[in-house]
Amino acid sequence: MTQSLASARPNRLVRALTGLERVPAFARGWVRNWVLRRAVPFTGTARMQYVEMLPQRVEMAVANTRRVQNHIQGVHAVAMTLLAETATGMVVGMNVRDDCVPLAKQLKVAFKKRTQGAMRAVATLTDEQRALMQSTDKGEVIVAVQVSDESGAHPIECEFIWAWIPSGPRQKLKESP
Repeated sequence: MTQSLASARPNRLVRALTGLERVPAFARGWVRNWVLRRAVPFTGTARMQYVEMLPQRVEMAVANTRRVQNHIQGVHAVAMTLLAETATGMVVGMNVRDDCVPLAKQLKVAFKKRTQGAMRAVATLTDEQRALMQSTDKGEVIVAVQVSDESGAHPIECEFIWAWIPSGPRQKLKESP
């Protein structure tokens, strides 16, 4: 049976983020970053910023600081990839059911030009993709993500395929006699 998006119950991640609405507005972004960086520690190491988190759209940012720079003082290739991967993973994570776990299955990254300044990544899901995640035990989707720098250019092009599977214990296959 498929579940409509309107009747779908928000998952754990969405419920946790909704709980942050009780935090005063001036501190909400800081608290959200602190909570999510503790949940995904590597994003804290790189000081990724969770700019906007909605079930259909996640926006992430990273400043061009020494900790994420390459040898030519641009944002390092791995930091750009982390930014895009985290944005796509979060948008998937906000849509899979609580009895499923998201898994990065494949990524393709093409570095097109030198970056200028800070970076942003915006990952989105269609209503159809969201409905599929909420109605099936397992599957995969290509998650759209746009990565831009301060000039507005798109120095990298990415394609991320995310899968989801049931999170319960694995079933042992019955041996044939």
